[in-house]
Amino acid sequence: MHIVIMGCGRVGAALAAGLEELDHSVAVIDRDPAAFRRLGSGFAGRRITGVGFDRDTLTDAGITDAGAFAAVSSGDNSNIIAARVAREIFGVENVAARVYDMRRAEIYERLGIPTVATVRWTTGQMLRRLLPSGAEPLWRDPAGTLELAELPVAASWLGHRVSAFQDRTGVRVAFLTRLGEPMLPHSRTVLQDGDLVHVLMHSDRVADIEAAALRGPEEAGR
Repeated sequence: MHIVIMGCGRVGAALAAGLEELDHSVAVIDRDPAAFRRLGSGFAGRRITGVGFDRDTLTDAGITDAGAFAAVSSGDNSNIIAARVAREIFGVENVAARVYDMRRAEIYERLGIPTVATVRWTTGQMLRRLLPSGAEPLWRDPAGTLELAELPVAASWLGHRVSAFQDRTGVRVAFLTRLGEPMLPHSRTVLQDGDLVHVLMHSDRVADIEAAALRGPEEAGR
């Protein structure tokens, strides 16, 4: 997959390195060409000097072929504008933005842009936003039989109870992330737009469970 990153600070450089280690092609955008020194001599991707929400700059970075876009510059406004351009203009499916001001996170999440707070940021968190399917699990038991992972779900699950989701997919929902904050669901909790679903499942059933979650409630149990 090709992935575009806006911002070549400490966060952007670390994310670029992590994605290349996973054999993805990467393009990094930054206004300051000196920032690309953080990437190191071993970086094989593209270095694009420009404004990350400019259409021509994004096109130069290969946004039309990108499967994911990360906005991790030092400015909240720039990040959200760039993320919206990537999603709404270029149709990039997996988009994530880093935020400094958590008061804005709810607004961004309602616009359909997953966010990662600076104070809790890790490369792994951002990778799971960009690569939700097939990403490394959050936890796996020593025997390798159980794992905790973020599960991509079909939009048709929205408005359905977590209990119904569990019954029809055969998975246990460990917790949800809603508006940037973790929460423990109860029997009447309803899945909402923007929820990130973290599940505990048997490692040998991951493919079947992912398929059931993506089929939606009408076909999940078939």
